[in-house]
Amino acid sequence: MIRLRCVLLLILLAHPFSTLHAQSVASPGNDFSYFSRKNSFGVFVEYSNNSSHILLGQARNRKLATLGATYTHRLLLRRSVDLQYLAELRPVLFESDPLTIETESYFGPPANFSFSSGTALDQRCPPKPFTRNGILPSGPYAGSPYTLVFTFTCGRQWTFGQELSPLGMKINLFPHHRLQPVFTVDAGYAFSSQPIPDEIAGSLNFTFELGGGLELYRQRQSSNSIFGNRSLRAEYRYNHISNAFTARTNPGIDSGLVQITFAFGR
Repeated sequence: MIRLRCVLLLILLAHPFSTLHAQSVASPGNDFSYFSRKNSFGVFVEYSNNSSHILLGQARNRKLATLGATYTHRLLLRRSVDLQYLAELRPVLFESDPLTIETESYFGPPANFSFSSGTALDQRCPPKPFTRNGILPSGPYAGSPYTLVFTFTCGRQWTFGQELSPLGMKINLFPHHRLQPVFTVDAGYAFSSQPIPDEIAGSLNFTFELGGGLELYRQRQSSNSIFGNRSLRAEYRYNHISNAFTARTNPGIDSGLVQITFAFGR
């Protein structure tokens, strides 16, 4: 009977310590409880095959491809949310405009000739050449017939640029799960080697992105190596580029980007 009472007493005394230990394991500060990183680095690729008027941009049929690096720093970690500061650098950015080269050929006196000019057009490229016939109204060849033939060659013009987006936030939901919903927002500016999306827009543009997707972690946050805690993230982002009326025109570009990021840290 005395032994039974001693065992019960030990169980009662041990209960508060076991509860305290369980609470410490479940606390956000414990490295073994969450799929998260205090500081992380990553590389990503982005691509958009087309642009349209999603919210603000007017330029259509533009393509966008980037290669970049990302950094995040954890600001808040709770059981349901992991809030992080986000900065992204895109040292390689390519923007593609549809380019239509129009060739005008003249057949008539005093001699045949032709000249070409190129311009970025939003509308579909004219599929066939067309002709225009006329009579010279004056001059030494007045009354002579002539023919103008307009032909079109359609392609794309790629412009190189770079972008820095230092103003961003990243939110991961349910950080105690390996697979987490993720939402991002960032803003910055971009420089290009020539005006985009047309020749009278600006080479300096401002950028804004808003996206969401999924992030899959390899292991929980505790790791002795910076490469130990890795993750793969896939997002769909709304991307806006415009010069904020700092140039003659501001058509703006709205794109739907797919971003794939490989991240690591501890």
